[in-house]
Amino acid sequence: MEIQEWVAARDPERNFWMAPASADASFRRYHRVHFTDDDSTLIVMDAPPAHEDCRPFVQVAALFAEAGVHVPSVLDQDFERGYLLLSDLGTTTYLDALRQDGAHHDLYAEALGSLIAIQAASRPDVLPEYSEALLRRELELFPEWYVARHKGITLDDRQRATLDTVFDRILAVNLAEPKVFVHRDYHSRNLMVSQPNPGVLDFQDAVYGPISYDLVSLLKDAYIRWEEDFVLDLLARYWETARKLGLPVRAEFSDFHRDFEWMGVQRHIKVLGIFARLCHRDGKEDYLKDMPLVMDYLRRACERYIDLKPLLRLLDQIDPIERGVGYTF
Repeated sequence: MEIQEWVAARDPERNFWMAPASADASFRRYHRVHFTDDDSTLIVMDAPPAHEDCRPFVQVAALFAEAGVHVPSVLDQDFERGYLLLSDLGTTTYLDALRQDGAHHDLYAEALGSLIAIQAASRPDVLPEYSEALLRRELELFPEWYVARHKGITLDDRQRATLDTVFDRILAVNLAEPKVFVHRDYHSRNLMVSQPNPGVLDFQDAVYGPISYDLVSLLKDAYIRWEEDFVLDLLARYWETARKLGLPVRAEFSDFHRDFEWMGVQRHIKVLGIFARLCHRDGKEDYLKDMPLVMDYLRRACERYIDLKPLLRLLDQIDPIERGVGYTF
């Protein structure tokens, strides 16, 4: 196995064995390297260059580490073959811990602390812009993959015009937000219980964009749901701390909360499209079970804002029976 030979060449004197560590929604695969002499472990990333580029991972790892965030150390790299040798942040994800023991305020406090550290280090012209074109391209995953492919529905001209109008409204709110570094997938599957806590993974797609985006990923998590009072409490605590530290949050919490809600609408529209694509294009049907929770987030937000009611009516036409119920822990 070529990847084993590559790892062995790093230190020919050490014996080891390898086992799958994890796989994500991309083409990347991770293997845990177990060294027999001292029981230590490392992680090797296998990112096929035809589909993935390791360079952004290395760049963002250095950027976040400089901000004081616990990310894997890049110990060796081979961009031509798509291999990275990384420090191991452990085997327990936030999702594992939260499902076992319920709501851990400490875990979320630490996750928000690391997020604030990332945001406080922000500066323009370092990471790619979370541009209008990119945000819109993400929204278009919904009609292409969720509506057409997953539901088997072709939108008529009137429905498509409604969707375009709502997309314009959503993007106007999103793009008006203050900008910071955005991890772009800051949720319970990409946070590890570690020392220091949390260990942060899967940041290679980081951008410079709306400040509420990662908060949506964390607090309106596609894989685990909390009561809205708990989410609001965490969001308010974040807002108060961010204001004290001089981060560019809105002066009024009501305005900040609206930004958070509308950013969630953008993300959840996108995620429904991504989950449908993962199922129908990539054969990863396991993501279908997470769709009801994401749809429930989307519907609840649309119910709160009059400018989003046309989208809610469209969702009722597309998906009139299957209403997301989510999960409460």
